[in-house]
Amino acid sequence: MDIDTRLLRHFAAVCEEGQLTAAAARLRVSQPALSKQILLLEERLGVELFRRSRGGMTPTAAGNALAAHTTAVLGSWDGALRATRDAAALGGATLRVGFEGGTINLVDHRTVTDFVRRMPGWQVEIRQNSWFDPAAGLTAGEVDLALWHAPHWMAQRYAMSPLGVDDRCVALSAGHRLAGRGVIDFADLLEEPFVAMPQEAGHWRDYWLATEERGGAPARIGAVAHNADEWLAAVACGQGVGISPTTVSRLSTRPGVVFRPVRGLGPSQVGLYWPRERACTPAMTAFVRSCLATVEFAGPHGGATRDVPDRAVPGRSAVDRGVPAQTVSNGAG
Repeated sequence: MDIDTRLLRHFAAVCEEGQLTAAAARLRVSQPALSKQILLLEERLGVELFRRSRGGMTPTAAGNALAAHTTAVLGSWDGALRATRDAAALGGATLRVGFEGGTINLVDHRTVTDFVRRMPGWQVEIRQNSWFDPAAGLTAGEVDLALWHAPHWMAQRYAMSPLGVDDRCVALSAGHRLAGRGVIDFADLLEEPFVAMPQEAGHWRDYWLATEERGGAPARIGAVAHNADEWLAAVACGQGVGISPTTVSRLSTRPGVVFRPVRGLGPSQVGLYWPRERACTPAMTAFVRSCLATVEFAGPHGGATRDVPDRAVPGRSAVDRGVPAQTVSNGAG
């Protein structure tokens, strides 16, 4: 019988938290989506894993039996994946870098050229992150580094090297009633329908819906997109507005979409992320340095990060242990 490891991770979280609400918050998925995952696991196993009550979720005898093995199974599988990917990376001379949405626009030929200078014989493989995997392939070892626009708390979950700070703005159809404004207050967007990521995106969906800034008010969902192209198309068609990094607004050429600055919306931290338990390889360290030397930002929180000397990057003694790199001054406030 084949069981998706995601089902086991969700099952383990419910066992540990004792209720769906807390487990959903920890996993950063919606409660209905988590409930469906648990029901699916029970259906596939043919057993009842929990007794549901107003007080929470209590494992049955079958649930306790499964829980006793889940941690070991998941730990063993994660270790096997990391070992496999690490061995392939060391032997293949290819560094795999994942990106979400518009972050790929921050990296260009200068970055790759600088990396190849530092790591002769190596190449960079760029992979777009799946919006159905909140870990973007890092947990499974599908990528070595992830380039993200991320909320500040992400640095507590992953090791990271910050590259800069980027404002978040709003994308609207050219005919939207607010498109003529120079700056838009986030309060004026609260009743607007939004183009959202799928539920499976978890914390990414919440972040790009600006859930934290809504003061508890739920977002109205006008459309659900499964990748960046669908997202832009939905905005252009007037199905909803969307939150976007400012760097994307400067580089987007999608007809029918305009981008406007937003008051009341915090900026995002841009950086390279990797699992804390994973040691950095020389290739990962070299790519971090290449990004610090070539990636540029502009705007209120931006500034150039080009021509940063190697001494500005933590030595391998720190990076190899998975310790987050120290912020390099780039003009950010």
